[in-house]
Amino acid sequence: MIYNVLKKILPLLVLSLFIGCSSNEDAQNTSPDSEENAQAAADSTQRSPIADYVEQAAFTSLDGDTVQVSDFKGKVVMIDLWETWCAPCIESFPTLQKLQEEYSDDFVMLAVTPGFSDTRKDAKAFADEHDYSFRFLMDTNELYKRIKVQNIPYKLFIDAEGNFIKKSLGSYGPKQDYKKIREIIEEHRM
Repeated sequence: MIYNVLKKILPLLVLSLFIGCSSNEDAQNTSPDSEENAQAAADSTQRSPIADYVEQAAFTSLDGDTVQVSDFKGKVVMIDLWETWCAPCIESFPTLQKLQEEYSDDFVMLAVTPGFSDTRKDAKAFADEHDYSFRFLMDTNELYKRIKVQNIPYKLFIDAEGNFIKKSLGSYGPKQDYKKIREIIEEHRM
């Protein structure tokens, strides 16, 4: 039992130490709307360096199938990087479920585990215990490394035409998250 607890905690402690020493802009800005998002909105001709990675992202389902972001063209896609130990991630799930139900024709939420410490077995156990209709996926192609994600929750948004919209780090809480994501869906759906 102690070994299993240590097995879960040790990677988190190492990751926390690594994140604490990071000079990454996102690690310092925990607001979901970063300056980069504001700049991208102000200058729509400038393409984000992570856009290609996000638009071409492929993940692995908990059953082992490949799932690509492009599979959901016609819907606004939110990639939510999360893990079972992340309280803000888990707290946002009811809000995200509500949005997915309200906008079932226009929105899909992909709950993607980067594998910081969670395994496919951990993610599957969580998915089996909860009645969320999300696609639970594993980041087996390490998108999180390509776009330098060091903190979660971390959300990536793709419009209905398959174009990267923005990234968001952190949470404003259920009511504000609902409002902000709803605005994104309304603005970027077909």
